[in-house]
Amino acid sequence: MTADPSPLPDCTGVGNVLSRVGDKWSVQIVVVLHRRGERFNSLKRLVPGVSQQALASALKALERDGLVQRTVHQTTPPQVEYALTPLGRSLSGPIRELAEWAIHNRAAIGASRSEYDARTKGPTG
Repeated sequence: MTADPSPLPDCTGVGNVLSRVGDKWSVQIVVVLHRRGERFNSLKRLVPGVSQQALASALKALERDGLVQRTVHQTTPPQVEYALTPLGRSLSGPIRELAEWAIHNRAAIGASRSEYDARTKGPTG
């Protein structure tokens, strides 16, 4: 194997960013919001298995990181809509590519897991 001669990127803070954008709910929220803005209950229906608390927490974190914009419409009752910011839109491309990779390779990964589990007598996580 040939070593990559290019310099390593500055990894300071990368883990912090990846932990936000790589968590289970944030990824799915970004994928859903890529199409258009959505209200909270609509997001809850479109993100399978997410609890109300987990969705609220993920949306707040994404908003804090500048990836999602929360807009309150002055209606009765007030309506809140969530949409990707330009920064969030720039993230949706890599996330969609990763999702396509996962779909394309899920059978191979499943086969590898089964082979590993058979060799080691069970799953490890």
